[in-house]
Amino acid sequence: MQELEANIKSLIIERYGSLKKFSETINMPWTTLDSILKRGMANSNITNVLKITRELGLDAEKIVDGEIVFSGEQEPTTIAAHFDGSEYTEDELDEIRQFAEFVKNKRK
Repeated sequence: MQELEANIKSLIIERYGSLKKFSETINMPWTTLDSILKRGMANSNITNVLKITRELGLDAEKIVDGEIVFSGEQEPTTIAAHFDGSEYTEDELDEIRQFAEFVKNKRK
């Protein structure tokens, strides 16, 4: 696995907990995602590359140059909590996000 693909894999695992969960999110077979990360993004179908980059918020054109650049004005932030992605339900995650927003609003 090349450095670019290793970094993308790390980003996916950081955000989604596993490659399998990410592949389900982008509606791509896990085996296809695994193959892309092993073979290289440059050797992959453009449709699949776009699915990956769009979901991760990456600039697809920079991927061609071997760079990971987040599209938009700023890089995503990481929440200061670590969990494997399966210990909370979607409703519980929504509640955690709402609480975080509540805490931020107290600053005003």
